[in-house]
Amino acid sequence: MVREVAGWLEQRLPAGWFTGPPEVTVDGEEILVVGALPEGEGDVLQRARRFREETREQRVRLAAQLERRFRRTVSWGVVCGGERLLFTTLSVPVMTRLRLGERRVLDTLIDAGVARSRSDALAWCVRLVGTHQADWIRELQAALVAVKQVRARGPDA
Repeated sequence: MVREVAGWLEQRLPAGWFTGPPEVTVDGEEILVVGALPEGEGDVLQRARRFREETREQRVRLAAQLERRFRRTVSWGVVCGGERLLFTTLSVPVMTRLRLGERRVLDTLIDAGVARSRSDALAWCVRLVGTHQADWIRELQAALVAVKQVRARGPDA
């Protein structure tokens, strides 16, 4: 689906918005479009804010079309001066069951002021794993792509 969304965007994104094709990430709920801004005047935040304001109407229009076609919420972001800034992203609730010891970890993070709630503490833990195990996560994602490709070539079930 990423290729399909990227191809759709390639035909519709205004020239000059980004220095190249945007990075497109898709999951079951959201399409995230992140493009690299061309060099310009001002600091990173000023350039990102200016882009966000100047392109808002067109981005909203594109997002509405994308949402109708792909049935997912569309979020936007930019890479500017080496920094990645996201404008809008979903925060999707996830149901989980935790045992006493696992709940105790979350409650410790709350008591220490690291998190405001169990939900916030769990998100903090997921970000921590994503940061410290990024190479392993990427390797795992690549392996899953390979599994999907092998399954697609297999016999019909």
